[in-house]
Amino acid sequence: MHNIWARFNNVLAFTLTVLAAATFLAFVSSHILAKSTVATLDAKNVKVRNIPSRIPGTPNNDFAHMELDIEVDLSDVFNWNVKELFVYLVAEYKTKKNAFNQVTLWDQVVLRSDRVVINEKNLNPEYYFFDDGSNLLKHDNVSLTLNWEVIPNAGFMFHERAKGSHRIQFPKTYTVGRS
Repeated sequence: MHNIWARFNNVLAFTLTVLAAATFLAFVSSHILAKSTVATLDAKNVKVRNIPSRIPGTPNNDFAHMELDIEVDLSDVFNWNVKELFVYLVAEYKTKKNAFNQVTLWDQVVLRSDRVVINEKNLNPEYYFFDDGSNLLKHDNVSLTLNWEVIPNAGFMFHERAKGSHRIQFPKTYTVGRS
């Protein structure tokens, strides 16, 4: 017969195998259940300034400022394996120098227990919108998109993007003064 330690080892190994299988099924089901949602985005009062570079001998840089409206209901994104979301708003655009530019303007961590409906009006960007050059003036194809990283209870983090984006047309002249 087997002694008590061999039996204990068998029970423990079986229990850990069942827990590992349940964790894997939780991970797989969270990817199957992953849903995207529609976001309504808007940018108002868009201004562009040409400011001196902090590095001597380099050309001036463009700095953009705007007021943001973000409206999204993230309740469909949460399922039993989603612990929290890292939600962030990104401006994407092309320039002659760079084929792909991304600037994060705003972010927020949304916990399961928090409000999952984001309805922000006239929001100032949390981060500065700088361009390495003078490429924002007269730019007519900068798109705002809302993204989030899903942090699960078990498994890998994964990226989602909201359906819907907003295209910004920047002004034709620089803003001067304190306005």
